[in-house]
Amino acid sequence: MVRIVTWNVWWRFEDPDRRREAVLAVLRELKPDVVALQEAWSDGGDHCLARGLGAELGLWAEFAPHGRPGRWHDRAPAERAYDVGLAVLSRWPVLRRETAELPAAGGTDDGRIALHTLIETPTGALPFFTTHLNSSPHESAVRCAQVRALGEFVVRRGTGHAFPPVVTGDLNALPDSDELRLLGGVLTAPAAERLLLLDVWKFYADPAEPGATWDADNPYVARTFPLSTRIDYVLVGPPRPGRPGSVRAVRRAGHGPVDGVWPSDHAAVVVDLDPGPYGPDTGRPDGGAYR
Repeated sequence: MVRIVTWNVWWRFEDPDRRREAVLAVLRELKPDVVALQEAWSDGGDHCLARGLGAELGLWAEFAPHGRPGRWHDRAPAERAYDVGLAVLSRWPVLRRETAELPAAGGTDDGRIALHTLIETPTGALPFFTTHLNSSPHESAVRCAQVRALGEFVVRRGTGHAFPPVVTGDLNALPDSDELRLLGGVLTAPAAERLLLLDVWKFYADPAEPGATWDADNPYVARTFPLSTRIDYVLVGPPRPGRPGSVRAVRRAGHGPVDGVWPSDHAAVVVDLDPGPYGPDTGRPDGGAYR
């Protein structure tokens, strides 16, 4: 299977070094093939979360900073040396990387972006996207505008490949929100022409499995905005018979302490995709067995 993880790792708040080790421990256990991180960080030099995790996990790493990190710096002045942004880690080479700016008119402008990487898997190219939308609960209209920009980006870069597009991230929106309806493309006019993305948790999760990725059981959540809901997503284009990308499983991870430390204020979402039929080369580029 192709294992995908998306996780908001809460930048450098609240003992970032210990939390980084907890994040690493969870990812080691998951053995992911592709990881999307929101609120990743870098000082522009040797201290980059994505590159550090990638080196320890044996994954390629890409980092793209937000344009205006001031709000994060205001909340943690001691961490002003670090940018905040999006990251992708990959078991396989990244063929292409591109970012798209997201609009913020009427809301807080953090210079938010979407990050696209085209990943060369053994069974074809995987168009992979991650983003982090505006967070204030009252900014749904801003997020809808951001979703429309994201949708155009996905349609422009995510079609014509072996895998359907995979869109991940912290959307800061509830599953029945206008934001998700625009991305789904079946309950309302889609965010972009011919855009159709399936909320993996909605269609494939075990109904008995708790789905909250923002969970009041998490002490970081309990003291800030103590509600339990799902705001982190993996969205996948519709399955195509005989092609890679059909969903096989979905679950949460990182939703409890590791050696007494909660890794983040968010839980991760883990999705397994069918890699599709193998070509002549049935191994991974690194020589490991392909799960």
